[in-house]
Amino acid sequence: MTIFGLIMISSFIFSFILRFSSVQEDAIHLFVMIAAFVIMFAGGFIAGGKGKQKGWFLGAATGVIYTAIIFLFQFLAHDSLFSLEQLLYHVCYILTIMMGAILGVNIHGHERG
Repeated sequence: MTIFGLIMISSFIFSFILRFSSVQEDAIHLFVMIAAFVIMFAGGFIAGGKGKQKGWFLGAATGVIYTAIIFLFQFLAHDSLFSLEQLLYHVCYILTIMMGAILGVNIHGHERG
């Protein structure tokens, strides 16, 4: 839920920037991707911190659930499958969420220990 909430907030921010300024989408593409990866890492960190163990598994599960929801939305609402580029992004998202979850487990484990 954290990932979806943060993604929605960043989407609104970037939408307003595109709508109410002369900035083109190509100019902020890099910032959008950086924001997405930071949000994925933060979501994994929170999932790992709450889980307190098996960060790699929690991260993988969180990433797969996120990817499945996005895939189902795209498939059911737009009647299209992931492109190769989207598939690569989602694999990288899952790996990023896993890294965040592993770090979240380790940091929260040391605070309690």
